[in-house]
Amino acid sequence: MPNNEKTLILVKPDGVQRGLVGDILSRFEHKGLKLVALRMLQVTKNMAETHYGEHKGKPFYNGLLDFITAAPLVAMVVEGKSAVTVVRKMVGSTNPEDAAPGTIRHDFGMHTGRNLIHASDAPKSAEKEISLFFDIDQVVEWKKDMDYWVYE
Repeated sequence: MPNNEKTLILVKPDGVQRGLVGDILSRFEHKGLKLVALRMLQVTKNMAETHYGEHKGKPFYNGLLDFITAAPLVAMVVEGKSAVTVVRKMVGSTNPEDAAPGTIRHDFGMHTGRNLIHASDAPKSAEKEISLFFDIDQVVEWKKDMDYWVYE
């Protein structure tokens, strides 16, 4: 399959607390993306600092760390053709007020600071982020028979 990629998705603590994990996961599965890893975890401060390192020094950085470590989140890896781009479009703009109708952030979010979900922004960052949240043996390679009906 050309342009086959893996990407990381995090259902942040607000999405878990609001009981939206199933709704969010089902959107990616219904789109035709293949789930290859899934886990619930409590993010440590070290993990959060590594994951959000690019934002260090910004005014919202400490609040971001406090938020992402406040309660469990669900991490998943999905795979598919141009998965990074597809997932980012499905997630929507960071600010739910600006997100297009039909996106996860538009449909479920109310505020930028509680925008439910994280998705890798590029294939390179996806590789790095996946390795932060999953060991290599936790990402399962498998053949999804339905791919025949999703991709030409």
